[in-house]
Amino acid sequence: MEFLFEVVFQFGGELLLQAIFELLAEFGFRSVRDTTKRPRNPVLLTIGFILLGAVAGGLSLLIFPHSPIANPDLRLANLFVTPILVGAAMMLVGRVREKKGQDLVRIDRFGYAFVFAFAMALVRFIWAS
Repeated sequence: MEFLFEVVFQFGGELLLQAIFELLAEFGFRSVRDTTKRPRNPVLLTIGFILLGAVAGGLSLLIFPHSPIANPDLRLANLFVTPILVGAAMMLVGRVREKKGQDLVRIDRFGYAFVFAFAMALVRFIWAS
């Protein structure tokens, strides 16, 4: 039972950290969004979200230099599980915004939210102690 609590707590900490950074990124994108609605190159957008996710991962290391997940196998699992969960959560945020008639930003879609969160998780996986 203690192991289960430990795993849930550790994954929850990483999930919360990534969700906070993802929401901050969404607020930033929302405040500077382009109102002309011009189509963008998805490859360049993906590269941009990877870079922004890596920067967010580096900034998160300044605030939380230690990973709450001590077990190396669980840290590896977190590298894939947390970005999927955060991407799904941002997709749900996008659906709620869409139902309210609000304009969506790219990070409100699963793919862009996933690559942002994966890049952040990868930086934390490599450099968090």
